[in-house]
Amino acid sequence: MARRSFLRYAGAGVAGAGLLAITSSCHKDNQNPTVGIDIGAKGDLAILNYAYALEQLEAAFYINVAAHMYTGATPDEIALLTDIRDHEVAHREFFKAALGTNAIATLTPNFSAIDFTSRAKVLAAAQAFEDTGVTAYNGAGYLIQSATYLTLAGKIVSVEARHASYIRNLLSPGSFADTTVLDANGMDKQQTIAQVLPIANTYLTTKVSASNYGYVAV
Repeated sequence: MARRSFLRYAGAGVAGAGLLAITSSCHKDNQNPTVGIDIGAKGDLAILNYAYALEQLEAAFYINVAAHMYTGATPDEIALLTDIRDHEVAHREFFKAALGTNAIATLTPNFSAIDFTSRAKVLAAAQAFEDTGVTAYNGAGYLIQSATYLTLAGKIVSVEARHASYIRNLLSPGSFADTTVLDANGMDKQQTIAQVLPIANTYLTTKVSASNYGYVAV
């Protein structure tokens, strides 16, 4: 879905976030970019900030991909990777608007380990981001208390899964739903916040933690 269309659709959820923000404590006290940022104490705002952090990272990655497309990219790859960039920017902006003054600060990515001129390196990184994003939403969904936000998270993770399938198929045709991402019941795997944040922090200068939520990274 195009960025503009997504934001129009998700706008109803932003109003709900305003009420949520009023009834929750502000997370600004948990932010110190020099030593890291914590998503905050237990509650929907913390989970939304967790998702916002991941979407910031993905958006920044695809902005780099689209701006410096790897050598040998086909027209279809350019078009679809640009679409994915727009989706991730839309997700990022949705969470930013929904959280309002409760949003964590803008994170600083570090993609120095990724060779953006190499198709194999870029797609491998994209696969890692997308697969991790899907498992992160799956692993944190049960923590969301608001039915509105649980529904929206479900809609976003389904888009992330579409991205993941496309990227995986570019790298290895037929791998879009193999056993590395599905369990024995044919369901997407999941990861806890403590498992996901160390992966995300590999690509972040500004580190993100969830110690106030009760999770210690492993």
